[in-house]
Amino acid sequence: MSQPAKRRRAVYVNCDGLGASWVSPDTTPHLWALRASSLAACKHRAIFPSVTRPSAASVATGCWPLRHGLHGNRVALLEDEHLVVRDVGLPEFRGHLRRATGMTLRVPTLAQRVRASGGFVAFSNVSPGAAYFLDPDHHGSVFHRAGSFAPDGLPITGTGHLAVSHDLAGDVAMTERFCSEVVLQGDASVAILWLANPDLTLHSTPLGSPQHLEALRLADACVGRVLGSIAAARSGNDDILLLVGSDHGQETVGEGVSIEAWLRDRGCAEDLARGGIAVAAQGTSALLYALPQARSKIAQLLPSMAAQAWAGCVLAGSEMEARCRIAGDHLVAAVDMGYQGRTNPFGVVGVRFVCTDGEKPAKSGCGQHGGLGPDETQPFLLLNHPSIMPRVSARATSLVDIAPTILAFLGLPSEDLDGRRIG
Repeated sequence: MSQPAKRRRAVYVNCDGLGASWVSPDTTPHLWALRASSLAACKHRAIFPSVTRPSAASVATGCWPLRHGLHGNRVALLEDEHLVVRDVGLPEFRGHLRRATGMTLRVPTLAQRVRASGGFVAFSNVSPGAAYFLDPDHHGSVFHRAGSFAPDGLPITGTGHLAVSHDLAGDVAMTERFCSEVVLQGDASVAILWLANPDLTLHSTPLGSPQHLEALRLADACVGRVLGSIAAARSGNDDILLLVGSDHGQETVGEGVSIEAWLRDRGCAEDLARGGIAVAAQGTSALLYALPQARSKIAQLLPSMAAQAWAGCVLAGSEMEARCRIAGDHLVAAVDMGYQGRTNPFGVVGVRFVCTDGEKPAKSGCGQHGGLGPDETQPFLLLNHPSIMPRVSARATSLVDIAPTILAFLGLPSEDLDGRRIG
């Protein structure tokens, strides 16, 4: 008798904040071994801003922020005729976004595309917003410590809820459950595991520190646990494409700058207070918003802003759209913060100015990201499948190429996406 056809499934594991330069035999032995048996995308790049919440949306949609509409970790929404900066990471943000725009993301997600052909499940230990923007409209299942949901937004409670801590131990516990319930026992055609580390650790410790190296070790161990469960599932009735990568790398925090204070000192205090102008900090970058009556004032200040030591480059209009692939009705400029060029105490080169979140001080010496810097924009990506010849691909890839690669493997269309299939 003929053997039954194997189930085609795709699994994507994201090690948040793990830059490509930190994948090595010593720091990440499981990833290094996987690299030797996989297609390694050596020119893999982050989106702009190089932050997690819009990155999750780009992974989920295969589109740049220009199309999916989520600009950053913090964005300005038009509410009651004035701009209000909202934190995308909060669980309630999707409600604010729907009220302001009538929708969440402007394009379909993987969860929506595979709902009728196997389904979608995500386990995430990052911010609630980053987790929920993998599937903002509840087409699949999303498990997160702030709330777990089945299709159509039905709450998952009791032992089904993902009750893990927001730390390294939480990543490990989440991985164990993902491997047991999703890889080995589940049947979703698309499954995502999004670890909080090493990014979470780096926001409170320097790059190259013992704490950073321990976070790398544990994130790598989580990948090793997934590899073991994938091997077991492949030996059965599952034909699995495995993708392992990250969303961005990290830079070192130097001096913090309040762009809001700089604008207030140059005649914009009333516009900022009334919501005619808004600054959404993104770590090593910032997004500037303005209502029509204030756009000319911002435009006049941009050349002076670009001349400041803390501003690496200031992009506006078509230049911003072309280089950053980002745009919006009230988004007028993007600021990539300046490079200071020092070396941190652990020998890691590169210190950056950061845009302070409101008036909060920056955590000098710790990790940060969000801009166009050389390390923060270089995540890694590995594709593993028995049919894929191990090699290094020189083709330029980005987060938007993950969704079309998954859809192509599942035999589903992806021509309407910004990204292209890898491999």
